[in-house]
Amino acid sequence: MVNGRPRTLGLLEIIDEFIKFRLEVIQRRTAYDLRKALERAHLLIGLLAALDYIDQVVDLIRKSATPDEAKEGLMKGAFIDDLNKFWDKFRPLIDSQMDDQKPLEGYVLTEIQAKAILELRLQRLTGLERDKIKSEYEDLQIAIADYRDILGSEERQRSIIKDELAEIVDKYGDARRTQIEFQEVEINIEDMIPDDEVVISISHLGYIKRTQVAEYRTQSRGGRGSIGAKTRNEDWVEHMFVASNHDYLLLFTESGKVHWMRVYEIPEASKTSSGRVIQNLLAIPKDDRIKAYIKIDDLNDEEFLENHFILFCTKKGVVKKTAVEAYSRPRAGGIQAITINEGDQLFEAKLTKGTSEIFIASSSGNAIRFDEEKVRPMGRTAAGVRGITLNDDNDNVVGLVVVNPEEEQSTIMVISEKGNGKRTLYEEYRKTNRGGKGVKTMEITAKTGQVVSIKGVVDENDLMITTKNGIIIRMKVADIRVMGRATQGVRVIRLGDNDEIADVAVLAESEEEELDDTIVAEGGEEGDNDTAAPSEENDGDAADDE
Repeated sequence: MVNGRPRTLGLLEIIDEFIKFRLEVIQRRTAYDLRKALERAHLLIGLLAALDYIDQVVDLIRKSATPDEAKEGLMKGAFIDDLNKFWDKFRPLIDSQMDDQKPLEGYVLTEIQAKAILELRLQRLTGLERDKIKSEYEDLQIAIADYRDILGSEERQRSIIKDELAEIVDKYGDARRTQIEFQEVEINIEDMIPDDEVVISISHLGYIKRTQVAEYRTQSRGGRGSIGAKTRNEDWVEHMFVASNHDYLLLFTESGKVHWMRVYEIPEASKTSSGRVIQNLLAIPKDDRIKAYIKIDDLNDEEFLENHFILFCTKKGVVKKTAVEAYSRPRAGGIQAITINEGDQLFEAKLTKGTSEIFIASSSGNAIRFDEEKVRPMGRTAAGVRGITLNDDNDNVVGLVVVNPEEEQSTIMVISEKGNGKRTLYEEYRKTNRGGKGVKTMEITAKTGQVVSIKGVVDENDLMITTKNGIIIRMKVADIRVMGRATQGVRVIRLGDNDEIADVAVLAESEEEELDDTIVAEGGEEGDNDTAAPSEENDGDAADDE
């Protein structure tokens, strides 16, 4: 700061400003010392005057009726028999004082001096003590003269700066202890960020945040959940997933563009915070929003890029497969990841190995299963081919599950908008050709509402269910039993009035986290609500249409 304003200075300018600062410190310090010395000298002048007339002063005090009367007599000089003689001796001393320390007209002493005389102890009247007062006064006069000389001479002030710096060097100036060496390894900000697991949340209106996994606690099935993200009107958490801070995040918008972020670049916020608008972090148009994401550990791993694909699926059932390598070079403004046909938009994107099985479900309750090999690799800007045939214009894709045959076989978790859910064995969905209508995956009724999500899960997973009113409940997948493919399922979350399921996320169970599985929020209750519809055991393929 220079004169109260921030400035960038060179070395010589820094030294110059430092000297100015030190000069100001010396001036203010010396002025303070001078003031204190003059105040002390002023008091000693009064004591010296009293000692010269000690007998008269004692007699005046003895004859005074009150302390105030004695003080007034001292100030007026009632103890002095010859004022001319007094002024001849003490006028030079008084004149050396500051104006506010001189007696008022008609007085010989100030109130401060009179009080000091009245408080004078008898032992100060001895010859030795009287000599001490005189000696102190004389020393003060030398100091006062020196202070005035310092204040009047910049040369002396600069000399003091030199002397004080030399003293500091003598006291603290030892050899350098810190070794400065050339460091060949470049320090990256990533190296200073712990690679912890975090929960990433993206709302329907585009608010994004990352939160420590430990902030979320497991609850029993059927509970009402706890308050989650505070969302604005007509907004809810649409995507929620677990990632590591060092992961690369590929974010795909409904218009088919892809943008890149590192997870640690996402602003950290509490569970109840709404987060930051993603348009403030990425160059995404206001009329576009995030619809899918891909987590990748390292975009420079050539082996990974050559052996993995990204499978896209739109709301109208179009699918496309493209090598990850096509999306391995981040650009600030994003690039087109898939061409979206008019009236359609991107629904989901999944990372695959090229040999998986694809499972697609619609809101009307149908689902199709086919081999990924039936979708040939295409270029980055291709539009894709038909993956599932929908019932009508109001029907949309609500789930895309990719199953790797060499991995543990998962069950299919189906959740409806009214809070019903179930798990079904993957084998109950027979394999068909790409582009058909598939088979029934849930019995749709007014009680269940339409299907809103399907996920591939195993017993060790947790579910994070979010409603449009911002309520979040976390539960163990193992608490939801396996049921027939064409059943209604059971209630997995109690919904408030006018509330619906907004999103379902699958979380891997954390070994480090002690989860409380008996917590139910106020207004909820524990209990087994496995009451299925009468059609629960009806496992017919009413929608089988290959």
